[in-house]
Amino acid sequence: MGEIPELKADAGVTPRRRLEGEFMLAMRRAGSVMQLLGAAAAEQIGINVTDLNCLNILALRGLMTAGELARATGLTTASITGVLDRLEEAGFVQRERDLKDRRRVVVRLDPQRGLHDIAPVFAPVVAAWRVVAAQYTDEQLETILGFQHQVEQIMRDRLIELRGE
Repeated sequence: MGEIPELKADAGVTPRRRLEGEFMLAMRRAGSVMQLLGAAAAEQIGINVTDLNCLNILALRGLMTAGELARATGLTTASITGVLDRLEEAGFVQRERDLKDRRRVVVRLDPQRGLHDIAPVFAPVVAAWRVVAAQYTDEQLETILGFQHQVEQIMRDRLIELRGE
């Protein structure tokens, strides 16, 4: 599973093809390590991985309804209700009436709780990323960022396909 069959030390494999194979393996390894990091971080924080993922989505997107969060995660509304119950009880989020439409209930992330309990767990990673980023020029970082956006879109497109949306 770790080695792509056509990329073995074969005289017929071009340097470009070998590099592309190494690139794909590096992406798989990074994805796997990110999942493991998320699980370890969630355990350290005292929540489960799904709840941590929901907190991350809320941090990235801002106020959301339970239905919007359910769609963003692919979870059922019943599952999201359980997630929000746990996160609200733990003090990570609050549900409140939308000021623009009183019929809607939105979920608000508690930034103080995030700074107190979540930020310290990820701070060493963020600091290390900054050290790595400092090694690149602005132009190189723009290329890396463009690549990252493309990879994210590929993953989002596949996620939509897998969910049948």
